[in-house]
Amino acid sequence: MIFSRRLGVRKGGGNDSSAMIVVMNRGAGGPDDPRPLITELFRSHGEEARVVEPDETNDICAVARAAAANDDRIIVAAGGDGTISAVAAVLAGTEKILGVLPVGTLNHFAKDLRLPLELEEAVRTIMEGEVATVDVGEVNGRSFVNNSSLGLYPQIVSRREAQQQRLARGKWMAFFWATIQALRRFPFLDLRIKIEGREMLRRSAFLFVGNNEYEIAGFSLGTRRCVNAGKLGLYLTHRTGRFGLFRLALHALFGRLDQAEDFDVLCVTEARIETKKT
Repeated sequence: MIFSRRLGVRKGGGNDSSAMIVVMNRGAGGPDDPRPLITELFRSHGEEARVVEPDETNDICAVARAAAANDDRIIVAAGGDGTISAVAAVLAGTEKILGVLPVGTLNHFAKDLRLPLELEEAVRTIMEGEVATVDVGEVNGRSFVNNSSLGLYPQIVSRREAQQQRLARGKWMAFFWATIQALRRFPFLDLRIKIEGREMLRRSAFLFVGNNEYEIAGFSLGTRRCVNAGKLGLYLTHRTGRFGLFRLALHALFGRLDQAEDFDVLCVTEARIETKKT
């Protein structure tokens, strides 16, 4: 079952600072340690932020749960999208507020929410911003702030990110070559999708589930206009073989996914999906 929940995030302008704790993943974004700068930036706003990190016995989820159990009203996630998603999963549906310090590599959630990427401005937003309500998607008990997927797409993303980091390739060139590599061997999924009282059967190489709708055309391909519409975007191929997937990759490369044949786009509030590989 896939559905969404709500979460408060610091964004925009206002003036309502309060005690907070920073959940940090130092493995995100590079080898440099941003703790001293983060601590100093909060101190410049009159806040002694407490920084907590995962260790050998507590992973990022355990650290986030411990942080949420404190009296601090604002819990700050300092890291990439994985760190933010882990903290958001704990805070969703509670009275706690999520602050975002995007010190990861890609920072998709911060970009789609139009949050500042520079640390100084990000800290200022956390200290002085208003609270915006956003959605957190959930699939089989696992929460996500960006997307969740099955089949071929996770392989493409993993390869694309590796090429961006190691080979310094641009996003779409890395995506193109990652797709070529992944297409050498991939499984098909037989999907039974139940939405709003109707049922669909699809044979697809992947199922991509977005927390709200993703742009599939133009230069904004892969971004979201909003993250608070209470919707899920489902994207999948339909009766598409290896050549068809290569053609789909070309459509994506040139921002024309909306023109691709045998590509389904569904906008729903929740869905039940059963699958098996073939």
